[in-house]
Amino acid sequence: MRIASRLVRVALGILILLVLAGGGGFLWLWTSPYWAGITLFSDDKWVENFRTMERVFPYRDVAASGSVWAFTSDPRPLSQTYRYNGELRDTATFLDETQTTGLIVVHDGSIAHEEYRLGATETSRFTSWSMAKSVLSALVGIAVEEGHIGSLADRIDQYVPELAGSGYDGVTIEDALTMSSGVSFDEDYGNPFSDVNMLFFKLAAGADMRDTLVTLVNDRPAGTYNNYISSDSIAIGLMLEAATGMPLERYLEARLWTPMGAESDAFWNTGRAGAVLPFCCLNARLRDYARFGRLYLMSGRRGSHQIVPSDWVTNSTRPIGPHLEPGENPASSWTFGYGYHWWIPEAPEDEFLAIGIWGQYIYVDRVRRIVIIKSSADPDFDTRDHETVAVFRAISKSIVDGR
Repeated sequence: MRIASRLVRVALGILILLVLAGGGGFLWLWTSPYWAGITLFSDDKWVENFRTMERVFPYRDVAASGSVWAFTSDPRPLSQTYRYNGELRDTATFLDETQTTGLIVVHDGSIAHEEYRLGATETSRFTSWSMAKSVLSALVGIAVEEGHIGSLADRIDQYVPELAGSGYDGVTIEDALTMSSGVSFDEDYGNPFSDVNMLFFKLAAGADMRDTLVTLVNDRPAGTYNNYISSDSIAIGLMLEAATGMPLERYLEARLWTPMGAESDAFWNTGRAGAVLPFCCLNARLRDYARFGRLYLMSGRRGSHQIVPSDWVTNSTRPIGPHLEPGENPASSWTFGYGYHWWIPEAPEDEFLAIGIWGQYIYVDRVRRIVIIKSSADPDFDTRDHETVAVFRAISKSIVDGR
């Protein structure tokens, strides 16, 4: 998931171009709906923006209804230290340095620790960034169980014919779920003209997401190399909507959000054309992210109700091929392993994660039955994943083992 996220540089580049084009261009931009997006990562705004994304981009509501899946309370102290790179480090310092905005630790359905920082509260709805990819994976598993999808070996262009002839021609659902499509897509946020930055620009201008996908080509055979690209999640999202005949936000609402007992409405940001973004930008309270993590800890079951198929949970959170194994891997662009839109850390201890840029995490430890949710606005997130796992492991052991 190596995204060197430097969107602010892109925004400044666009701003400079407009200024050069004339003051009128700047004034148009300043009064347009795009200004909030361009200032999204401003130092004085981003912490608040990450919990008020309804003011930044359009969105679709995801309603919560029915009985809430309640947590009990069992407060316990967090580990004060953790070990990383052979050093004993301070947990509180780490939370400060990573600009943590919220942290929840749940053990066996009881909240052991909950705190909010930098102006956030328990009612804040935090943006997921790419944690939404793991939610998308759960919806695919449900759709398979319901018979909307015949097999993960089905080609994506069977469901989205417009992708025939593109890089996604012949790519299977499983290839895209494991970020192994072989499609060439530049995920470099530091390059103003990268595919991902041009995608955001096009979406802001009202383009359909498939307009970008149809232009993509392959640079290697599908199913052979793990390379994290958001276009794979877009392809999965388009396929899922075609298979179910429902917009993603409505399918999420009916099949997952309400059945799992969310306590609050969520919302999912969209492009200007109105479709939600399958690769990012779900917004919810931290306790509801914790419920999603708890659902996966419970093998997809809430009480007697199987919401996500148990075999899907198992298969989603483990590597299914050599190119997806964690550790130094010549067939992968990163040292974390990968399942179906879930991450597996190095030297895994039966644990897995959803990860979003700028330091958003859903961490599930099956051994100790721990779920940890962390929201952040961490400027150095791109170098923190390994250290964050070390912190989570220390917290998990301190909560359960008292050490």
